[in-house]
Amino acid sequence: MADEPSTAGEDRFAPVQVDLKNPELALLFAWLLPGAGHLYQGRTGKGILFGVCILFTFFVGLSMGGGRVVYARWDMSEKRLPYLCQIGVGLPAAPALYQAYLVKDRKPPLEIFGVPLMAPPANDNELGQLHSEYGYRFEMGTLYTMVAGLLNILVIFDAYAGPVFVVPEKEKKRRLRESKENPPPADQETANEKTATADS
Repeated sequence: MADEPSTAGEDRFAPVQVDLKNPELALLFAWLLPGAGHLYQGRTGKGILFGVCILFTFFVGLSMGGGRVVYARWDMSEKRLPYLCQIGVGLPAAPALYQAYLVKDRKPPLEIFGVPLMAPPANDNELGQLHSEYGYRFEMGTLYTMVAGLLNILVIFDAYAGPVFVVPEKEKKRRLRESKENPPPADQETANEKTATADS
């Protein structure tokens, strides 16, 4: 468990104490921006590593499809299921919600440098044009942005619950063998028996 005292200097498999601060707040920060939850907890190295890797994957995927592979649409023409994964990166994918609102309200989507970034296709013809223009990159961009969102779900969980420590099976056997070869002193054994009796 992450809150157990650290004995990392003596045993490299020992748990390391991690101050999760407010786990619910860390969860929120981690969703809003990848790595922000860990930065809030003072886990700077992990926060930077997670943030750079996830955001790089997301924006590379977004650029592969000309900024159009991330969009939200929930109507009779399309249920944009990939967006459920993409929104896992939080704020970077949030503009798609506003663009979807504008299009649904029959308003022109916002454009950045002439590109309706994250705007849903107006109809099937425009969607076909996007696939034709970007080819396989449109599907690959969609996949990249989905993977980025799913990876951030793992990061969000880590920010909320802390790291999980697993002692390898080989190390467990070594400890068992050492405990048999070097049993605890008699005084400690007696103390353990008294404690067990008192507990019962």
